[in-house]
Amino acid sequence: MSSSWRPSRIVSGGQTGVDRAALDVALHLGIPHGGWCPRGRRAEDGTIPAQYQLSETPSSRYAQRTAWNVRDSDATLVLCSGPPRGGTALTVRMARSLARPCLVADPADLAAAASLRHTLAALAVQRLNVAGPRESQHPGIGAQALAFLLALLEAEPAQAAGAASR
Repeated sequence: MSSSWRPSRIVSGGQTGVDRAALDVALHLGIPHGGWCPRGRRAEDGTIPAQYQLSETPSSRYAQRTAWNVRDSDATLVLCSGPPRGGTALTVRMARSLARPCLVADPADLAAAASLRHTLAALAVQRLNVAGPRESQHPGIGAQALAFLLALLEAEPAQAAGAASR
């Protein structure tokens, strides 16, 4: 197993917090990204910026976006502190109901990234859905998720510092 595993595509829904961090890391590292977002590109901070290459679902409801992102991925990585709640818990339930691997990690535990990388490589994950709480539910989760994802994807320290300052 290679310690330099990377997915061929990062999938996320574009919400603030973990979703947006995943898309920012994909852009920063040059990993293709995409996924589904609610009709109207709806997020808690308004319209999801056009730089994120997301497709709109027919519904403006978040649940459809969540289900389609899980469905269209090989595995889902949920980043949250404590047990998943709300939409994050829905993501875990959707992954289980669709028999997709779902890994839950605390983004504050950067040391867990290496073992998680090996697990994702062993699962041969190419399309990785990344999900977790929105920023308003867990202030600071976006920055934690960004650092964790950079550690997971083995960004060089200089790259990580540049991405974190954006």
